[in-house]
Amino acid sequence: MTTAFTPFDLGGVRLSNRVVMAPMTRSRAYGPGQSPTDLMAAYYAQRAGAGLIIAEGTQPSAVGQGYPDTPGIHSAEQITAWRKVTDAVHAEGGAIFLQLMHSGRIGHPSLTGLTPVGPSAVPAKGQVHTQAGPRDFVTPHALTETEIEETIADFATAARNAIEAGFDGVELHGANGYLIHQFLAPNTNRRTDAFGGSPERRVRFAVETTRAVAEAVGAERVGLRVSPGNPFNDIDESDRADVEATYTTLVDALAPLGLAYLHQMEAPDVRDLVVRLRKAWPGTFVLNPFTGTEPTGPDALALLEDGTADLIAYGALFLANPDLPARLAAGGPFNTFDRATSFGGDHRGYTDYPTLG
Repeated sequence: MTTAFTPFDLGGVRLSNRVVMAPMTRSRAYGPGQSPTDLMAAYYAQRAGAGLIIAEGTQPSAVGQGYPDTPGIHSAEQITAWRKVTDAVHAEGGAIFLQLMHSGRIGHPSLTGLTPVGPSAVPAKGQVHTQAGPRDFVTPHALTETEIEETIADFATAARNAIEAGFDGVELHGANGYLIHQFLAPNTNRRTDAFGGSPERRVRFAVETTRAVAEAVGAERVGLRVSPGNPFNDIDESDRADVEATYTTLVDALAPLGLAYLHQMEAPDVRDLVVRLRKAWPGTFVLNPFTGTEPTGPDALALLEDGTADLIAYGALFLANPDLPARLAAGGPFNTFDRATSFGGDHRGYTDYPTLG
């Protein structure tokens, strides 16, 4: 029987178990030019017992930054700094992918000196945290078709940079209301050209970006994260028929590429869509199950045993328990996540969570 502790082959990368550390923004890239630090290397090395670490959302270009102190992978100094992280994880026997996250309209000019971009000039409702405190979202610049091609090229370059930095692969962030998701959702994508309108046209940016990245570094090194129906960052995918049409179209278009995996972050009340996409996807399926306000717990491992997913991603529980696979195997106990230290700060709530024994 398949269990969480059965090794797994991910496109030629051997995973020691099927427990994945989900990508989590921590806003501690205090190195020059939003580059990783030695503290970040220690943080990820502590969690190298994961079958796979998916490192935090990392901007593929300067305009892709949405929050303070998030890392980039578009400069030489960032590549060099990330190498310390990957070397530290590999020294502990771990495997690590980098999530490429372009925040699109989620951001503020005060962070980068640049106007955020998106598929359409539609601002998100609400505010974003900046160094000067909360600021209202601004109206993004609607990407031209030429700028779309340039953005796709930025993703491909960032993927090459990630491999140069020692990552085993990359994950494209197509979830949580960031740029790729903004192209997928009808309330943020109001284009009337070849990149907007029908589900077939709204998935085009995601498909072309994924294909370009796969061509750049090899499809077996590329995953995609999606979150159908997730309203985060003012996304409206409440039309269930449209959501199903959009994401089945997306999966059908990407299935022939031979990607490393599809990673679904489950929204409320979409387990039937999880099952549908799982059946339609020919390769590895990673699930970050919906658990409401509680962190994903040990009971989620049953989703491996019944075949709902090949790998299970843990967020907050992995943040608070650097040795999470060992704790899952032992049945606990589990440290409690300190939400106050989620973003920014020093080692507290970052590298000081205790391990068993």
